[in-house]
Amino acid sequence: MSSPIPEAFRDLLSRETKAFAALALVTGKGEPQVTPMWFDFDGEVIIFNTARGRLKDRVMKKLPAVALAIQDPANPYRYLQIRGRVVSETEEGAYESICSLREKYRGDRNYPRNPGEVRVIYKVRPESATTMG
Repeated sequence: MSSPIPEAFRDLLSRETKAFAALALVTGKGEPQVTPMWFDFDGEVIIFNTARGRLKDRVMKKLPAVALAIQDPANPYRYLQIRGRVVSETEEGAYESICSLREKYRGDRNYPRNPGEVRVIYKVRPESATTMG
């Protein structure tokens, strides 16, 4: 399956760029919900992490269609928008995953363990992409 992400914008998905993704969802009430997120990309899917029970976790379980806007930190007029669907979610390895994301964005793996918090990894397969800049 070929990726819809243009080669000229793949740098925005790299660990070196450290761009945030704005995750856009629509709640069951039809209300928009946008959250800035740490993310990673393995060449096929966008990978991000949240905690069980948070709004985005609850929404994606019911409505797995998402959009992500990823803005170039060096040029805010250049961005990539990805639309896709959640293709997997798992708690397995989720704490290690959030530590890896912290390393990407903060330079260390010391993500705090919050009592009772259960981390979950979500993966989104890009179905379409639009760009600007």
